[in-house]
Amino acid sequence: MNSTPSTTASQPLLRISLHDLRTWLVTKEGILVAASLLAIVGGILLRIGGLHEQERILLTGSLSLCGIIIGYDLLRDVVAREFSSDFLAGISIVTAALLHEYWAAVLVVFMLSGGQSLERFAMRNASAILAALAQRMPHHARRRVGSKIEEISLDDVQIGDVIEIHPHDICPVDGVVIEGRSSMDEAFLTGEPYVMPKVGGSTVISGAINGEGLLTIKATALARDSRYQRIAGVIEQQATRRVRIRRIADSIASWYTPFGLLIALGAGFISGDPVRFLAVLVVATPCPLIIGIPICIIGAVSSAARRGIIIRDTSALETATTCSAMILDKTGTLTAGKPSVTSVTLYGAWQELEIFSLLRSLEQYSKHPLATAIVDYGEKLGVATREVSNVSEQAGRGLIGEVSGYRIVIGQWSSLTEAGVSIQENPIGPACGVIINDRPAALITFRDIPRKESRPFVEHLAQHHGISRVMMLSGDRDAEAQYLASLVGINEAQGGLSPEEKLSTLASVQQTHRTIFVGDGINDAPSLQAATVGIGLGNKSDIIGESADVIILDPSLERVDAFLHLSRHVRRIAFQTGIGGIALSVLGMVAAACGYLPPVAGACVQEAIDLAAIINALRTTSPRMTEGDRFG
Repeated sequence: MNSTPSTTASQPLLRISLHDLRTWLVTKEGILVAASLLAIVGGILLRIGGLHEQERILLTGSLSLCGIIIGYDLLRDVVAREFSSDFLAGISIVTAALLHEYWAAVLVVFMLSGGQSLERFAMRNASAILAALAQRMPHHARRRVGSKIEEISLDDVQIGDVIEIHPHDICPVDGVVIEGRSSMDEAFLTGEPYVMPKVGGSTVISGAINGEGLLTIKATALARDSRYQRIAGVIEQQATRRVRIRRIADSIASWYTPFGLLIALGAGFISGDPVRFLAVLVVATPCPLIIGIPICIIGAVSSAARRGIIIRDTSALETATTCSAMILDKTGTLTAGKPSVTSVTLYGAWQELEIFSLLRSLEQYSKHPLATAIVDYGEKLGVATREVSNVSEQAGRGLIGEVSGYRIVIGQWSSLTEAGVSIQENPIGPACGVIINDRPAALITFRDIPRKESRPFVEHLAQHHGISRVMMLSGDRDAEAQYLASLVGINEAQGGLSPEEKLSTLASVQQTHRTIFVGDGINDAPSLQAATVGIGLGNKSDIIGESADVIILDPSLERVDAFLHLSRHVRRIAFQTGIGGIALSVLGMVAAACGYLPPVAGACVQEAIDLAAIINALRTTSPRMTEGDRFG
């Protein structure tokens, strides 16, 4: 339950263990490869020894075994009127056997089953990063009932259950700490350290690794609805996507198959030689399309996951490079989401050092950007931290807790006016009010500066990604939005927008441009869903996770750029793999039809084309595919 597999930044293109081989050998593909390879090696040795009759017996015996397996699949396809990618290969094997071209038949069996086996291993390696993520999730939880602790399945955890998390355990569900004190590493998938202290009232998220302390939490979500499970759910989606991608390729094979048959029939009829018909069929199998494209896509998904980029909809890989407009949210997207304290107004008899000692102690239990600013400011002042208890954080009310006997509420600045404080002018920029023991204590204002990479990123879009129109939309005041836009080099900016107004602006832009929308807030969810490609930064909420096509877990414009580069690489590699491979196969068919490529040589040529296509497709698993440009 507390083991945490690790992954490396790079890995071999095909890494196969003894367990993988044992598992593979009992599959249909494994049996076919073993039987055909045995026949090929044995046949060569027998031919060298001049034992031609024994050679024929070995080849025909192997073909008999393989023919039963392949013939069944071929007959099933014919009955179902499904002419998939393997149909041409099946016909060529049967034809070769009837023409006593046993070597050609065995080579085609090896080519077909070998290609499928390479696909199996390549898919497994391409999905290794995502598979490690799935394996990392615990399957059980320790539930406390009275004074007893029982181990239950994760699926049996109910909202409100009391769950114990032992030191170094992986948190099984989202919840709230009710007992204990510890810290949690929430850096799952991003690979960068992010450790948060946890006390009573602190929220915990599934997938985080507990530190040295024992924590007791109350579950606030079912396992299937927890944050980590939603991210890990991308694993299950890959199987569906793989099937869908393969079906798309098979639909292309539905016209390619008759095309190959037509050339083969024409070659056989014109030449009067049935072997010519066989030679064309042998090189007609569209394996580069059928095997290479799924490997290309799944490899790209895994490469992205390695960089903390979760691709929920693989069509985004294709459409991102066709977009000519980008709309960006302001706070947390173009800004770092790390505001700094600009002014402090005190009320009553409070002193700045005293109040920030209290605030720093409480705010370390919050991940709100303003909380980080307060903690940083307290550190600069050199104030000490104190004991904290009864921490809670509620939408609309802010952070509440008890520090050294004081009840502290840190919320919206308007709470001060509600408490009777007269504020002459509304604060410029973000601000919060501090209430201590139900009395006004301080008004703190902040300023959120642009990310250092924001302006270089914006300037980079037109030249390197074909983005001709860049806009910024914000819910903040229009004056603030315009000021920030001028700092980062955006000419079109609108502020004071509601989520509905953002969506309306997006719809207007999409009348003339395919559009990428980049945002990080709940109010961005409608636009993320409506855009051609929606990119969510940080996965701060389940709503973003459900709305965005792509999720950047570690908020960074550099990683947005990395995704755009990956999209371009995938389109190029997929084109090379699919279209390039098919073009080579067609050239081989023409050569075979003209009599320059006999069946055995044709099988060898097609196997070389398949291998080249697979190796080319595996390039998307390389970490270089997600290397973007450096900004700032």
